[in-house]
Amino acid sequence: MTRPLDGQTAIVTGASSGIGAAAAHALARDGASVVLAARREERLRELADAVEDEHGGEAAVVPTDVRDEEGVEALVEATVERFGGLDVLLNNAGLARGAGVADLTTEEYRTMMETNVDGMFFATRAALPHLRESAGTLLFVGSFAGQYPRPFNPVYAASKWWTRGFALSVAARVGDEGVAVTVINPAAVRTEFAIPGFGEEEATAFEDRFEYGEAVEPEEVAEAVAFASRQDPSYASEIDLYDRGKLSMF
Repeated sequence: MTRPLDGQTAIVTGASSGIGAAAAHALARDGASVVLAARREERLRELADAVEDEHGGEAAVVPTDVRDEEGVEALVEATVERFGGLDVLLNNAGLARGAGVADLTTEEYRTMMETNVDGMFFATRAALPHLRESAGTLLFVGSFAGQYPRPFNPVYAASKWWTRGFALSVAARVGDEGVAVTVINPAAVRTEFAIPGFGEEEATAFEDRFEYGEAVEPEEVAEAVAFASRQDPSYASEIDLYDRGKLSMF
């Protein structure tokens, strides 16, 4: 049977766990060759084997730190050289450090901004010429924190407000050139991602903090990624994924 992404190639940043790993499976299930990018090479190789065993096709491993401008350019170049082009970029790599402004060190601040902001810029800049050529899809993992105030982690929230503003502004620029742009805004996702919550001094991994059904699952975000990638062009400029009680605090 023909699958909707047969013959297409997708790069997934932050692919070694959580949303990125689930998205790699969803894209490969729909027929795409996937290029897995993150810093943890061993995990990427395990994921590549699992993706190929379960879905067929190809899963390439390109260890990448998205903070490294030249490394990101090399990732895109390696993808195009191996597969002949690029159809989907999922800007997913991100992290959180610290809590309030007064408690955040300069090193933590810079690491977070370089990953969440610079990394998405570097990847988008490197990928856009190829996405213009393929009339491809550019995807960003934003956050509920990029839409509503986040008093207990304002710098992380600011990085996600940047993500959303950047994504929608890029969409306004390249939409007429055939490039589809979607930003996906999940609330807390049950992964190893950890951010201090209300009243917490230490960050707790969301997969430990929440029971199944209390937060968004990585696979739900992955399905939003796959949905947007299947549209021609994408009709979804934003997809919000909230658990039912999320808005009750506002």
